[in-house]
Amino acid sequence: MRPQHPVLIAAVLLLILMGLGGVTAADSGTATGAARGGDLPEIMATGRLRILVPPNYEGNRYLPRDGSPVDEQERLAATFAASLGLEAEVVPVAGIAKLLKALETGEGDIIAANLTATEARRERIGFSVPVDHVVEQLVVSSRNNGIEGPADLVGRTVLVDRGSSFWDTMMALKDEYPGIVLTATPQGLRDEDVIDLVAGGRVAATVRDSNVVQMYLGYRDDIRAAFDLSAERPIAWGIRRDAEELRRALDDFLHTEALTRFGYDEYKEDLPGLKKRRRIRVLLRNNAASYFLWRGELVGFEYELARAFARDLGLRLEVVVPPSHEAMYRWLKEGRADVAAGFLVPQERHEREGLAYTRPYHYAPLHVVKRADDPLSDIPGLDGRTFVVRQSSGHWNQLMGLRQLGVELTLRPAPEDMETEEIIGHVARGEHDLTLADEHLLDIELANGVDVASAFTLGLDRPHAVAVRAEDEELLAALNAFIRKSFKGVLYNVLYKKYFTNEKQIRRLALGRVELMEQGRLSPYDEFIKKYARQYGFDWRLVVAQMYQESRFRPDAESLAGARGLMQIVPRTAEQLGLEDLENPETSIHAGVKYLDWLRDRFDPELPVADRTWFALASYNAGHGHVYDARRLAVEKGWDPNRWFDNVEQAIRLLSKDKYAEKARHGWVRGGETAHYVRSIKQRFEAYVMATDGGARDGEALSLLMGGDGEGAAQVERQKRAELSRNSEVFGPARGG
Repeated sequence: MRPQHPVLIAAVLLLILMGLGGVTAADSGTATGAARGGDLPEIMATGRLRILVPPNYEGNRYLPRDGSPVDEQERLAATFAASLGLEAEVVPVAGIAKLLKALETGEGDIIAANLTATEARRERIGFSVPVDHVVEQLVVSSRNNGIEGPADLVGRTVLVDRGSSFWDTMMALKDEYPGIVLTATPQGLRDEDVIDLVAGGRVAATVRDSNVVQMYLGYRDDIRAAFDLSAERPIAWGIRRDAEELRRALDDFLHTEALTRFGYDEYKEDLPGLKKRRRIRVLLRNNAASYFLWRGELVGFEYELARAFARDLGLRLEVVVPPSHEAMYRWLKEGRADVAAGFLVPQERHEREGLAYTRPYHYAPLHVVKRADDPLSDIPGLDGRTFVVRQSSGHWNQLMGLRQLGVELTLRPAPEDMETEEIIGHVARGEHDLTLADEHLLDIELANGVDVASAFTLGLDRPHAVAVRAEDEELLAALNAFIRKSFKGVLYNVLYKKYFTNEKQIRRLALGRVELMEQGRLSPYDEFIKKYARQYGFDWRLVVAQMYQESRFRPDAESLAGARGLMQIVPRTAEQLGLEDLENPETSIHAGVKYLDWLRDRFDPELPVADRTWFALASYNAGHGHVYDARRLAVEKGWDPNRWFDNVEQAIRLLSKDKYAEKARHGWVRGGETAHYVRSIKQRFEAYVMATDGGARDGEALSLLMGGDGEGAAQVERQKRAELSRNSEVFGPARGG
């Protein structure tokens, strides 16, 4: 291939720019915000957080596609502003060098721009904890098969921003390969315009972070990543170096966001593929019948059945909670889960859309639900009445059928994220006229004394089944076999009584849960937990989840190895932390959180924020030496040593086998228990987050998660489980400092 001439390339770029039109004000690189320095108190006084971002050519978002890293970071920065009660003001500034300058001179408060936290930049500005980790990649046309390594760039033009880390990377590479033609991106050229130049062959290559490359490859097939140019690097947000309070607030926000970023892997596997992955993902909504939280324990009729099914197959159960009932079917089709459950009524439209249903595992009549003092008693009395049900449910179709038969009723759709028991609560309060409910759900509400009644039933008992993708035939067969074995068997009957028919237990536990909801508490020790979680930079709900895992909230808990208190710390470790009297709840919580913080500091702060926390939790259980061994083993196995789940997690499991333990510096460890420990805390933590942050509207999230409607909804008794035996591997060396 003939070498590309720099003068010719510059001329081509100039012509392209002329064809694009002029440069907008945003692209001129002049920030619109007035210069203003200061830390968080000064920012709070203005009522605005100014977010510096790179504009695109039109001055709007940086990249045209939803889901771009910069767009996502800008939205996240706006969420951070809202969490502080501030208005988010976006300030577009073209070019990395000008972004840094605008921050230094006080024209903005933070930079949210997919910015690599390099050492050179740290000399000028401060950085938050990482929001992502990337590698720099060389991007070429998919038609260009002649560039596979650095030597292939000799005589070719690489177009990058002069002020970017890409420029520094390419300058270093040019020192080794002087024939590389390195050209600065002209001002005003949009990011995707550069990609178009590369795809069209007018420029040989450019450089982008791997997360941006993946975004482009999601909808373009005319480019490819030729090779990596760097090791993994942290992406973080820029802050002025003297804005220490702002940095702490931002880091606290990003720690929580990283832990609560409940992303879902998308893949479609039949049973053999699931067995290779060793997990099965089940879609369940938070409600009193299916899946909810009670005193720190994840419970529910369908949750326990799903757990039994997963256990029979030797798989790990992962519950995926969709944002609405309608989303459940869409998420299943997209591959975000493997099974959809929740007392689903088979619908022909779903089968036409590529889903299949199991044989029924439950039958229930459908009741017309009214207020207790409502005289309604038959179908003719429905004329002029109004029903509120979810439009995606089979209830809607039942009522449409009545209208076609001449019943003059009115239908109003309930929000798709509203549970049936919540709708029943609205009926009880006179806010809705009527609704429909399956008998088992109505029985829960009646047992709780909710002021409703059944007017009559509609038709025959309705079957409930589980949905899978139609192509997953082996998974469907396994589910049907499990249902045949379990339906009306011992396990099924015990669970049914536990969740739907024991009125005394339901009423008794309902009172306790209503009090809990009214106080907005997750544990009896929330004040202490919030105090020390804030002091050491943890999400308080994570500490609650860990406390439950350690002691089931029992301040007098003591292990066989001598670990004591709510956080199960051994006295020797407490002494090293400067604390004693572990039976005192506040002291035990302080000791546990302080020790968790000490363990977190044993790991590189440039690690992914969430994974650094999971490593700390694993170390709390097994000792950080064993986690170091697992990270080294992960490298040998070709797994990512910086990621806990499905990587280091797998490695620490292997360390319970002599074959691997004998080569580990710290020897044998009960790795399976450690993996279970971290996953259990994560799962419980996610449930707590849904309870306190966002499961429902108007602060009702905790109510819904607990299986209620905010007015004394369904309560369920969880069966007492024998405490797992504690041993020195868990409670001794792991907490010995």
